[in-house]
Amino acid sequence: MAESVATETTEASASFKAFQEKVRGTNIDEQTLLATDYLNHFNEIVMLIDMLPMMPDCLEDALEWKPKSYQEHFQDSTFSDKELAVEAYDHVPETFKLAFEGVVENLNALILKTLDRVSQMIATEELERMSVMVPEYTRKIQRLQDAADGIIHGGTQTMEQDEIDALLDDGIEPEAEPASGGQADIDALFD
Repeated sequence: MAESVATETTEASASFKAFQEKVRGTNIDEQTLLATDYLNHFNEIVMLIDMLPMMPDCLEDALEWKPKSYQEHFQDSTFSDKELAVEAYDHVPETFKLAFEGVVENLNALILKTLDRVSQMIATEELERMSVMVPEYTRKIQRLQDAADGIIHGGTQTMEQDEIDALLDDGIEPEAEPASGGQADIDALFD
């Protein structure tokens, strides 16, 4: 049994080193075998969300956004090394892959919650409130994108779970009653 584990570890190490060579000179990080191009999937929806306070009619386009796995993103992209990015993902060291997938899962959840809240504000014509809240939502999304970018570039420091929980829960959960939209209601959101 110990021999088979040692053989698997040696094979994984050799495979990882081979992929480090393959990605050299590309936009795929040699240390992690991950590419920042994946973050474009999130940048696109953030731009749409940012436009919604001024152009609420773009909501339909924003609601078409769906989470995509790393490999799905590259299969659908025009990234020059997309096949290599897809193939290399199976060889990403577990330390980076687990942290990365955790952040991506939280990013997806936060974006979907944001879209839900913004949809509710548009439906109840709380456009003034939405213009205050959207920057707050996108700031939180950006913090998670920054964490994902750090992992892509070899960082092992990720956000603490309580920080992630605060990003997902703080000011994004639907309220029991619709707000009146007054300044006091807006101020209360930031208390």
